[in-house]
Amino acid sequence: MAHLTGTLWDGLALRRLRASADPDSTLRPVALPAAWANAEESAAALASIAPGSGPVALPRLAERWIRRLEKTGRSMGLVTDHGFAEALRALLLTRRGAPGLATWRGETSAEPPRFILNLTAFLDAAGDFDATAYAEAVATATLAAEIAGEGRAANLAIGFADLAGFLAAHGLRYAGAEGREAAAALAALTLGAAEAESGRIADILGAREPLRLVWPKLPTATAIPGLAEAARRAIDSAVASRGLRHATILALTPPDSIDALLGVETGGMAPPAGHIRPALGANGLLRDQPTRASRLAGPNAEALLAPVAPHARHAMLLAVGPFLHAAPPVAIASPAPPAPRPAQMAPPLPELPMLLIPRNAVREAVARVTIAGQRITLRMQEDNDGALRGIAFSLTRDSGLRALLDTTALSVSIGLARGVPLADYVDALAYAQFAPSGDVEGDPDIAYANSALDWAIRHVARAYLGRGELADPRPPQSLAAFPPPPPLLPLDLPATDARRTRRLRRVA
Repeated sequence: MAHLTGTLWDGLALRRLRASADPDSTLRPVALPAAWANAEESAAALASIAPGSGPVALPRLAERWIRRLEKTGRSMGLVTDHGFAEALRALLLTRRGAPGLATWRGETSAEPPRFILNLTAFLDAAGDFDATAYAEAVATATLAAEIAGEGRAANLAIGFADLAGFLAAHGLRYAGAEGREAAAALAALTLGAAEAESGRIADILGAREPLRLVWPKLPTATAIPGLAEAARRAIDSAVASRGLRHATILALTPPDSIDALLGVETGGMAPPAGHIRPALGANGLLRDQPTRASRLAGPNAEALLAPVAPHARHAMLLAVGPFLHAAPPVAIASPAPPAPRPAQMAPPLPELPMLLIPRNAVREAVARVTIAGQRITLRMQEDNDGALRGIAFSLTRDSGLRALLDTTALSVSIGLARGVPLADYVDALAYAQFAPSGDVEGDPDIAYANSALDWAIRHVARAYLGRGELADPRPPQSLAAFPPPPPLLPLDLPATDARRTRRLRRVA
């Protein structure tokens, strides 16, 4: 591994074990940093990330995308030295952050380039939050996502994870006012640092979006020392930019194998999942063990990490939501993929409790259409009973429309979570009229819509309420159907003056 000499990988002690992405797959050799905790789960995650069934070592696999991003960044004029690559290695080795699955696999994805930051990994030995290192990590993540999209992505998905563990480590209850204030300041810090980096990239590649004119109100102080001040500095830096490269940046996405590789225990802003979790013991049997968050929380872990009532998550959403560019997913983050299980073992313990919708897993349905040339993606989060729990939009362009739809989707999602009947939204929002409007391609039941919102609301009305009576609105009549207007003046035109006609010259 000569190409790793002189990098942070040089001299790194690795632990070798055998793992697979799921219990039914063939075990494969996996090599991870020896210092990583929960090695079995991280190994299973790495096995699911790497294609094929042969041996996989984290340094080799990670270097593929790190070198690729460095090379592409240099060609784009965004990277000038090896500091960017070393910053990516440092984030991964400390389990502070990593790009999304598509970047690891070198795949092209229709989704915005993703980068996930593990909040609890930014706590030092004393349990203090390193806000400066976090802001620098957000900037690195934004730059990496921009390069992963090769400069063409107007939307990024920079997100944080394990908010519940982060709050518990500071002795803050997820359901308490102090916890919500700290979460809002953290989201503001993330947004400010991301938009400041977007502005720096815009100075090099060109701005595509104007600066934000109105910012949500920031907490003036939090129970976490220095957090509110760091958020203010980040936002002041963002405001100093001359323009932005991206329309959306901060978005909390559903967790995947990358979250598991980083040791994330709760995805995004999901509530706590309890202070213990089932895990494989040394004898190959499942047993309860303390979560990493409970070790950070100390003696009050059980109280701080107890599952909360649904309204606590909604209150958290109201605190954090104003700083997000897109509504967070309703789906609850699960821990890492299951580790390989030996043939002889005790009956498995039940999965972690569902937090938002008790005893019901959450899934997502997706509908994609084109309305008057504008591509619209509607994401519908629903429980296993088939009830709609939230909606979100993805667009390919038009930041003004995106902001309108994102705000509406967030309002609808919060209302549904609070018990507002879906039928009320259908009655209020169906046939809403604004551009783009026109023919709908991709929906067999809706051929014409007054707007993207009109289509989305009537689509969910059909899917979840059986409201097939919501017929398409009548398209505007063609101008050809109207008779030509009468002349403005019922007078004959004057005769042409031949002498004046000859003096006119045609100009090419």
